[in-house]
Amino acid sequence: MKTTTVLKQGVLIVQIEGELDMHGADKFRETIDTALDACGAKNMILDLQDVSFIDSSGLGVILGRYKRLSALDGRILAVRVQPQVAHILELSGLLKIIEVYPSQTDALAQL
Repeated sequence: MKTTTVLKQGVLIVQIEGELDMHGADKFRETIDTALDACGAKNMILDLQDVSFIDSSGLGVILGRYKRLSALDGRILAVRVQPQVAHILELSGLLKIIEVYPSQTDALAQL
């Protein structure tokens, strides 16, 4: 799994490639937390175009970042979610708290 972060219009954009599972969850958490600490963003967009699978460890990391940003009155949005990943997010209940948009531009317009 590869994670890239960039700050755009005060929003942390997180691009993920590969499977977000127990093997990469700790590194994913560390990467996001480091980026959030460095930039001070209160909103985050997860670009999931290149994510093929998420397990409970990955869901847990996303939920933890949601709680962190919610405490700051921030939000997490997801973009370009593949159907199999959308299904996992739906079953987990995360789609009740994380909105999905077709593009980063669409998501940025909501923040």
